[in-house]
Amino acid sequence: MGLILKGIFGLILAFTFYSVITIYTKLSTVPKTPVYEDIWWGKGDPAKENTNIKPFKVDISKEIIDDLKYRLQHAVPFQQPLEGVKQHYGMNTNLLTKIVDYWKNNYNWTERQEFLNQFPQYTISIQGLKIHYIHVKPQINKQSNIKVLPLMLLHGWPGSVREFYELIPLLTTPQKGRKVVFEVIAPSLPGYGFSEASNKPGLNTARAAQIFKNLMGKLGFNMFYVQGGDWGALIVNRLSILYPENILGAHSNMCSCMSTICNIKFWLLGGICPSLIGTKEEIPQFSPIFKKFVQDLLFLEMGYMHLQATKPDTVGVALRDSPVGLAAYIIEKFTSWTNPEWKNLDDGGLTRKFTYEKLLDNVMIYWVTRSITTSQRFYAENFNKAFMAEGLNEIPVTVPTACARFKHELSIQPKSILKHGYLNLVQTTDFEDGGHFAAFEVPDLLANDVYDFIKKVV
Repeated sequence: MGLILKGIFGLILAFTFYSVITIYTKLSTVPKTPVYEDIWWGKGDPAKENTNIKPFKVDISKEIIDDLKYRLQHAVPFQQPLEGVKQHYGMNTNLLTKIVDYWKNNYNWTERQEFLNQFPQYTISIQGLKIHYIHVKPQINKQSNIKVLPLMLLHGWPGSVREFYELIPLLTTPQKGRKVVFEVIAPSLPGYGFSEASNKPGLNTARAAQIFKNLMGKLGFNMFYVQGGDWGALIVNRLSILYPENILGAHSNMCSCMSTICNIKFWLLGGICPSLIGTKEEIPQFSPIFKKFVQDLLFLEMGYMHLQATKPDTVGVALRDSPVGLAAYIIEKFTSWTNPEWKNLDDGGLTRKFTYEKLLDNVMIYWVTRSITTSQRFYAENFNKAFMAEGLNEIPVTVPTACARFKHELSIQPKSILKHGYLNLVQTTDFEDGGHFAAFEVPDLLANDVYDFIKKVV
């Protein structure tokens, strides 16, 4: 009888082992990389496209600015905040009052428009869409031995190319002790700011990657480096997966592995025993995510994402109609996403890393281009069953990659997890400062990390 029980136990153990191996092998199988044909995102059917590069200047009509001033002057009185709530119910209207007063009385659009035009800017038609981009070439001596490398910078939501204005000079000016400098191309995402929005559904991160690969090809760069955060980080990921022959190196300040295996290891193993997936130094970075995920991240910070991924046009109506509402909706993120503790402050911590002027520059880009609705549609295009079924999250990046992990980023994964998604992870840097908007908050730290990475892969 004992031998029979041992035999049965052995069979069960063998079957369990076989099942685990089979499931793990199936989950670890990398799907075939999809091949995307170019799609016409412009109005109507595909037409002959004028692909000439055209110089661009920010030049907003007096009518638009006068209308903005009128709306600011005639905004309805704000609801008074509850006593002592700081920023825990969203943007406190006492703080919003200060920002709007600054907008009405101190913010000078004529000067800010001149500021936004300090870099050479252009537009070009790609797949039926007018794409806007900044293009800055470094000024170096012809006899210099400094190597010039093409680098594309990609922003996210609720940001814009404004995030890069302090970063660009650091990347395009030769730095002491550095043997390289960058020729920077920083496009506005389709439907964001000065880039035209798609007229058809389906323009997601993979399709944006295709547009930007084609843009760089039109500019003469068949091989280039990329850097991005937020949506920019995901587009960097898609570029690296879909067009590895074009990407010399990828730098991201929001690296994440979203494959099934990574999710199981991160959320299951990491939740049970963080030491199984992270080092002693990494555990304090990611272990709080498990403890506070539902309350602090999922419930408090992700509501906007669910709304924009399902009903972007509905909320877009209100935000297109009210500049004050738009400012509150956007600037609130620059509190909680820069440092979650800033929600406990009356001023939201905003002037610790930014200025009202800088924050309103970003809001103005959305307002004067009426692009808030089209920017939000990007969520709906990426969080849907059809796109998720294409399996891009299951395909690892093989090009040389650097991951910059800033202390207050919304989510940080340990290196053991990232290595599943980035098979050639050259550099992982941890910073004791900075949050979600690294290029805008700490441009010097980000620039140095990019330089350090490039030095390893050139």
